Amino acid sequence: MGDVVADSKVDFGAAAALYKWPSLANQRRPDRDSYQVSQGTLDECISAFMEKPATTRHLYEIHTAAQPSLVTDILSPEHVTELSRLREYL
Repeated sequence: MGDVVADSKVDFGAAAALYKWPSLANQRRPDRDSYQVSQGTLDECISAFMEKPATTRHLYEIHTAAQPSLVTDILSPEHVTELSRLREYL
């Protein structure tokens, strides 16, 4: 992934929204739709996500415009955590 990171530029100022899945016993409810909890830039949404307790982050995802090759239109918790780590390098 080193070459991909070196050659990639992510627009952390892009519009994004943080979504949360309804849960029962700290597990996603697949029978319910996720709902928006905040809106702003990709950077702001990543920060808001990282402020959530680690034990509940699996209930969140970020929706944004895709930015090949590192950013998809729906970012999973694992993807958000990785982007947070890479922010200073991208």
